[in-house]
Amino acid sequence: MGIFKSGIPSSAWRALGAIAIPHVAGGINALLIRPLSDPWYQELKKPSWRPPSAAFAIVWSTLYTGMGYASYLIWKDGGGINGAARIPLTLYASQLALNWSWNPVFFYFRSLKWSLVDMSFLWCNVAACIFEFWKINKTAGILMTPYLAWLTLALSLNYCIWRDNKENQKSKAE
Repeated sequence: MGIFKSGIPSSAWRALGAIAIPHVAGGINALLIRPLSDPWYQELKKPSWRPPSAAFAIVWSTLYTGMGYASYLIWKDGGGINGAARIPLTLYASQLALNWSWNPVFFYFRSLKWSLVDMSFLWCNVAACIFEFWKINKTAGILMTPYLAWLTLALSLNYCIWRDNKENQKSKAE
């Protein structure tokens, strides 16, 4: 079973590590980008149904926990990166990269169009990830479904912001 000196099983440490990965990188991403976003973002036209700003940190923390644990279940039940988990974990890693790239594209480069493209690819990637996770561990697939639901809302929000801010389309990168 492999127990560290702390008495906590090594499987618990692995699960905690898998949960920590999206939290740490997502938190660093948010801290680096947040100061750059406030004035510009506040001026954008946003739909009336946009969730309150305080909801985003709560939702993302919850989603990161679920997706991190789901990745651990896939790694454990799918034989690690050299087993059946290879494709699902590759999809998982690529969706994390797309997830973490959205903040800089939207807030730093201020590209409403390219953030929409990123979010569209992210949505498709997470849908594929759920499908592949489900094959190995149904609980892992279920844990990823709230993430896809939130991304559906986020994609709709991103689209409406892009659509309603035509005068604000020129990004820093252009």
